[in-house]
Amino acid sequence: MSAAVDTVDKDWPIKHSGHRLSSLCFLILIVLAFAYGMYQVFSDNLAKGGIGAWLDGTAEKQLDDKLVLPGYGQFQTLDAAWRYRVLGHLGSQVQQGCPGWLFYTDGLKSPLANPESVLEQRVRLMKSLAARLESTRVRLLVVTVPDKSRVLNDRLCGLHRSVGTQNILPRWHRAVEAQGIPYVSLLESLATVSDPYYRTDVHMTQQGAAQAAQAVAAYVKSLVGDSGETDYEISRASRPEQRIGDLLSLAGLADAPEGWRPVPDVYTPEIFALASSGGLLADDPPLKILLAGSSNSRRSNFAEQLSHDLKQPVWNVSRDGGKFADTLSATLRDRDSWPESLELVIWEMSEMSLYTPLTEEEKAALDAL
Repeated sequence: MSAAVDTVDKDWPIKHSGHRLSSLCFLILIVLAFAYGMYQVFSDNLAKGGIGAWLDGTAEKQLDDKLVLPGYGQFQTLDAAWRYRVLGHLGSQVQQGCPGWLFYTDGLKSPLANPESVLEQRVRLMKSLAARLESTRVRLLVVTVPDKSRVLNDRLCGLHRSVGTQNILPRWHRAVEAQGIPYVSLLESLATVSDPYYRTDVHMTQQGAAQAAQAVAAYVKSLVGDSGETDYEISRASRPEQRIGDLLSLAGLADAPEGWRPVPDVYTPEIFALASSGGLLADDPPLKILLAGSSNSRRSNFAEQLSHDLKQPVWNVSRDGGKFADTLSATLRDRDSWPESLELVIWEMSEMSLYTPLTEEEKAALDAL
């Protein structure tokens, strides 16, 4: 018993007082953060949603958005900047190929264990959507924008595309062709442009989008006849400007100082406008073509260039995050609002949307089949 008593550390309270002080400081920080969060809740009227807002998760989502300490965004930028400068690390969603060329990780390797099975489900969905369009006597043209890493494989510099992602696009084109649906492959068209994609973005450059639009316009003319009579004028900005690509933003480096991030792209914006007709009461030409796509159709003047090449307006209902078929599905639900003059729907999607997880809207549509 005496030996056990002798092993007791009589200075324990003194040695561990630092731990108690650290714990107290941490507790104070938690209390202050909680108080700050509650202040944000009531100052922004989040509590006015009542118990229903808390039950359906709305209030929790708003609270999560509000519980961001002042300066947290700057801290995240600094953290991402030193990781890139010292370690060459761009986070889990972005990878660097050749110097300055960024690629989306999911474009190189599908996040799915079995992307082929998901493609089969999307082929089922494609057949259903095509049948619905056929019943309305409106034709369908499929346009799949190839992934940046597929077209610019010479800029990968050590990065590799998985076998699963390499095989999906050809299988998709074969499935579309087997269904008797016309499609445009943009691989050859984009290969003729020196820089068809931005270095720090997943989207096409203005030159790449123009080349892609010309290929699509040529096929459209074979489906709906000659082009229209509407002229568009193209003007260029007086000076180049910096363009912060979405891959820089994904890497947390959009606001990082120069030298602490890959060099952003520089481009000269092009502006499309209707040419002056000279008439005061000129009627708008009838809408014959609807473009239901993803962010590819909203960037780099793709839709505007398509209108210019076809010499007729294109009704662009594309949306960011349109995924594989979300935009087309939403547009079909508003079928009654389509003009009677409509003859063709161009369904644009990104290659990457073929091998990413099904969206909730896609799951619901498949369950209804």
